[in-house]
Amino acid sequence: MAIPLKRNTVIADPPIAKFLFSDTRMAVVWFIVRLYVGYSWLDAGWHKIIDVGAKTNYIYDGSGILAFWQRIAAIPAAPAKPLITYDWYRGFIQLLIDTNAQGVMGKVIAFGETAVGLGLILGAFVGIAAVAGSFMNLNFMLAGSASTNPVLLLLAILLILAWKTAGYIGFDRVLLPLLGTPWKAKAPKSAPRFAPTPATA
Repeated sequence: MAIPLKRNTVIADPPIAKFLFSDTRMAVVWFIVRLYVGYSWLDAGWHKIIDVGAKTNYIYDGSGILAFWQRIAAIPAAPAKPLITYDWYRGFIQLLIDTNAQGVMGKVIAFGETAVGLGLILGAFVGIAAVAGSFMNLNFMLAGSASTNPVLLLLAILLILAWKTAGYIGFDRVLLPLLGTPWKAKAPKSAPRFAPTPATA
């Protein structure tokens, strides 16, 4: 016996989630979080852009990122453990080394970090910037680099959840409405009103 399909059910968020992630009163809190995370990315990216060292630059020939890849892809002698836990990720890094991808990836990383920082600080497309930042955090963590990445990843996840209001004190207050956000349900069409039929004698 076939089970009849039911109409989609919208599960409402609990009040605490609505307050934290959808209420503009929390915009000040997300503004502070944005500034911290954004400055961290902007500082990291800008240093990579202006670094002109022969073996540390990211923009000119990517020697900085190549040195990082070579260090994390190396497998030390036992009993020391390699920096990268997952073999598939080490294989990916080795592929980048073998294909001389440092010239392109160095620019992508340096300008990507800077763009994420600017987006978060200015409050422009905060959700997208936070997703990009969290993706980079994840890659750095897979590469065995903890540093501030776990904290930045956690804060980025919170900014993603609060994407509708995280940029309210910023450009998103203008940008999101231009894109139709917050979305509003269309008003239901009222039932047609018919004029009463005149009584006949």
